[in-house]
Amino acid sequence: MAPAGTKGSADPDAYDERRRWQALAVGLVATFMTLLDVSIVNVAIPSLERALHANPSELQWVLSGYALTFGLALVPAGRFGDIRGRRDVFVFGIALFTLTSALAGLAQSPGWLVAARLLQGAAAGVVNPQVTGLIQQLFQGPARAKPFGLLGAVIGISTAVGPLLGGLLIAAGGPEHGWRWVFFVNVPVGIVAVILGWRLLPGRVTARTARRRLDPVGVLLLGAGVTLVLLPLVQHAQWHGPAKWLLIPAGLALLLGFGLWERWYARQGPPLFDVRLFSLQSYTLGSLIALFYFGGFTAIFFIFTLYLQNGLGYSALVAGLAVTPFALGSAVAATIGGRIVNRFGRPLVAVGLLAVVAGLGLVALAIDLLPHAPVPWVTAAPLLVAGLGSGLVIAPNQTLTLSQVPVPQAGSGAGMLQTGQRIGSAAGIAAVGSVFFSTVASGGNAWTKAFERSLLLGAGIVALALLAALLDIARHHRQTRTQGRAPS
Repeated sequence: MAPAGTKGSADPDAYDERRRWQALAVGLVATFMTLLDVSIVNVAIPSLERALHANPSELQWVLSGYALTFGLALVPAGRFGDIRGRRDVFVFGIALFTLTSALAGLAQSPGWLVAARLLQGAAAGVVNPQVTGLIQQLFQGPARAKPFGLLGAVIGISTAVGPLLGGLLIAAGGPEHGWRWVFFVNVPVGIVAVILGWRLLPGRVTARTARRRLDPVGVLLLGAGVTLVLLPLVQHAQWHGPAKWLLIPAGLALLLGFGLWERWYARQGPPLFDVRLFSLQSYTLGSLIALFYFGGFTAIFFIFTLYLQNGLGYSALVAGLAVTPFALGSAVAATIGGRIVNRFGRPLVAVGLLAVVAGLGLVALAIDLLPHAPVPWVTAAPLLVAGLGSGLVIAPNQTLTLSQVPVPQAGSGAGMLQTGQRIGSAAGIAAVGSVFFSTVASGGNAWTKAFERSLLLGAGIVALALLAALLDIARHHRQTRTQGRAPS
């Protein structure tokens, strides 16, 4: 066994406590940076539109193209990290993300920016499953709760703080070029992450692991299936007519084919994704919770920033500040949730989901009861409640969902979980955004009504995640009673 802290060792025992946390810190910074770019661009859209003269379809691809390629890369990249070692894949992904961030900031046309965003999203999809796999690799059993708690805090904060940071950068850089700094800010952080990632992350893989194949047929089936499911969702505003929705059943058919192929391929060798993971009810129900939660959660910030800026005339900075209570609540609760999840289990997630639904409902109620009050002030307390709930959802649910996943499948298992999150985000933004824009288009002073309706729809989608959590709690209680009645 290599001495403690030896560079490149894949053995978690070769990493002392300090080295484990240093490696995790690098991974968390990378996760923050890649997930920040999901939401930070929202507040930059008005200035970006003016600077590049982009049309609505191009703006949609700037936002949604990132999510599309992000989702496509997750499972293959997670599997590749399982096979070849997470350090090399992580460093490649961060280097590509840094380069494409610079290219996006230098964009001279909408087409240039869209191409850079597509590559940037793919790079983000390469990075993220390596971080989750790293936690599975370096921490064992209950010790994973704290790092998963920190990861959950990073996920929640990055999504919520994106509009605030974007507003600050635009205010500092000016209305004409401030949007470029939304991308340039990634460059110095990315360079440091590449250097530290190469030095600190475990890199060596065993000969047995290195002989595994990537399963190219599985990659093609999964990629085509996810693309067909996501395309009509990300292009719903640009592709008119009902024919686009036929792509979704076609994509689902390909995903079914992917599942059948993976079952067959597992008899020949390790598959891209072991579908037997779905026989673990903790993994299946946890994945459903993540799918529905991100479907409601991500859409809220999309419509909130639009409502504040385009509907009420607030600046990008004020729009960003308005979601800060949610970010703060999420950060505090995620840190606590990660420490107590092993004690309370899925009921903790259910409490968090209930708080999110209640908080979002209170946001709509506050705006309705106080129509003339400043919206950022009247929504601060309800958003804080929702943020506290969110912190008890993301990290604990991820810990519970991946708790029984074997370490050799940690990257692909986490990749599939995050793919579900990306599909949920795209579907939620499509559904909630459709209600929002159709209500705005009805004319008159419809912005507030549009926000309230779409907000309640988002809360309803989160309620589906709560239902899945309650089903898991009921299943666990049945198992406990059955074991209690079993003869000793």
